Amino acid sequence: MLRYVLALALGFSIVALSGVTVSAEDKKSEKKTLEGKLVCTKCKLGETEACGNALVVKDGDKTVTYYLKDKGKGEKYHKCSGEQDAKVTGKVTEKDGKKTIEDAKVEKQ
Repeated sequence: MLRYVLALALGFSIVALSGVTVSAEDKKSEKKTLEGKLVCTKCKLGETEACGNALVVKDGDKTVTYYLKDKGKGEKYHKCSGEQDAKVTGKVTEKDGKKTIEDAKVEKQ
């Protein structure tokens, strides 16, 4: 009987801890709205081999670059050689010091 009670308690603790882990990952990727300059990652920033989109945001004295996970040059809002003011809403994540925006909704300003 004691064996079954201990097994049940262990099962509940595993389920509880896995729920905490999922909650911690959800906090890492929050939906935010950012305003800045929308630029091409190849033509303007020179950081990639293929055209892509990035949002450059001024944060006080420093500049932060958010890379959009999208179709790159295939997006309607893509502008290769220039930059344009834009407001982007999406899920912001950070991995290895690189910030990305998933499910981005882009509004030109």
